[in-house]
Amino acid sequence: MKKRPTLSDLGGLVYSTNKNIGTEREPATLPPQQQDLRIHLDRLKGNKVVTRIVGFVGKEGDLEDLGRLLKSRCGVGGNTKDGVILLQGDHRDKVLALLAEKDYKAKKAGG
Repeated sequence: MKKRPTLSDLGGLVYSTNKNIGTEREPATLPPQQQDLRIHLDRLKGNKVVTRIVGFVGKEGDLEDLGRLLKSRCGVGGNTKDGVILLQGDHRDKVLALLAEKDYKAKKAGG
């Protein structure tokens, strides 16, 4: 028996009278001196530790570039999405030094 298609199978939106759908723009990327980044240490399921960098204002592509730079310099894996950079392991001190070297305004947050 064939599964009946749902709205999500069709792309979510079937019909709308709103003419502004799909025209959402990304904010312009602020210069490094105006960024206010916070570096957190989190524990995930399974007692794994990750370094989380939040507060980036700008385009998704610029966030991915910064995440790629931090991952390569720390020599770890991780990901970037929704304005957050995640790095596997505790790399707060190293990330803070790298961001300061690139003229980003950043500080440690949390406990």
